[in-house]
Amino acid sequence: MATRPFRIMDADGHVMEPAGMWQRYIAAEFRDRAPRVVVGPDGRRRILVDGQPCPRVDGPNSISGAMREAFALRIRELLGQYARADYDADSQLLAMDEGGVEVAFLYPTQGLYTASVDDLDPALAIATCRAYNDWILDFCARAPDRLKPVAMLVGLHEPALAVAEAARVADAGFKAVFIRPNPIRGRRLDDPAYEPLWAQCERRGLAVGVHEGVSALLPAAGADRFSTFFQSHAASHPMEQMLAMLSLIGGGVLERYPRLRVAFLESGCGWLPYWLWRMDEHWEQCDGIAGEPRLAMKPSDYFRRQCWISCEPDEPYVDRVLDLIGEDRLLFASDYPHPDHKWPETVEAMLAMPIPDAAKRKVLWDNPVAFYGERPS
Repeated sequence: MATRPFRIMDADGHVMEPAGMWQRYIAAEFRDRAPRVVVGPDGRRRILVDGQPCPRVDGPNSISGAMREAFALRIRELLGQYARADYDADSQLLAMDEGGVEVAFLYPTQGLYTASVDDLDPALAIATCRAYNDWILDFCARAPDRLKPVAMLVGLHEPALAVAEAARVADAGFKAVFIRPNPIRGRRLDDPAYEPLWAQCERRGLAVGVHEGVSALLPAAGADRFSTFFQSHAASHPMEQMLAMLSLIGGGVLERYPRLRVAFLESGCGWLPYWLWRMDEHWEQCDGIAGEPRLAMKPSDYFRRQCWISCEPDEPYVDRVLDLIGEDRLLFASDYPHPDHKWPETVEAMLAMPIPDAAKRKVLWDNPVAFYGERPS
């Protein structure tokens, strides 16, 4: 493993699901409706979810064929040896060794959108989540001390099914689940229907990673007005996370569940100080007025008590964010093997940030350990 001055835990790495995985792992009664890769008339590969192309291939919030091809080329150029190994567990470990990453918490790629379809049959949505969760557990069994699974829990179409799956993955040893920030079937994250889910996660000690992903068949910030990847991706990630944070804090979820741990991932962190300030200002203006949220603390206090946020390795404002919110709430996240950043330069960029060594130690190790509740030897 590459030698680094600090231990490194990746709070948001990714896997690339292999061909046929969904059919192999999904319950038999859903096999003919499981996500599957098909080749269209134009020769391009795409995924069908219950017969629908996903991610979108046209219309709002879509990824064009040209953009998908550009991503594929970029990945092949940057990660050739890992792509040739089909991103199996051994190649994941080799990449971590190259970057000097000791432990990685792993999120999906296809799983960001395969159950994120607003009108999907709730039973199929949760069956898709179960299939991924069973597969990622097998994937991580190759090196369970280093590869850490995050359970897919984006199938919130029927909240009771999501509660049952949260209990199942907790029993299986998962430390965290991930959800999307987007509304599903018109429900925000502070909807009363989700109260049993937050109670389950708090009771079982499951950390909750909130992770956006472009081109799902869900409402997304900017999707109704932008048609390019550049515009929709730039808007959706931070703005959906801002809205999710507003729901969880302003809707009183974090007040009602003070031991619930939440992280906002893959959206950068530069927007956070402004958003906390704006929520605090509105809380001061609205506190005590009938019909407005009744919170015992400022919104920023809830964030500092039980929330974390990941940073991009080349963000120019990390030092200011640390000054304004403290060193305990920022997470290192590589996004490997997605093409947003070069690997292993991602780690090099983080190590080169103009922040104190004590802060780097927290961002790279102590804070991910605190969020995930994972204490490696």
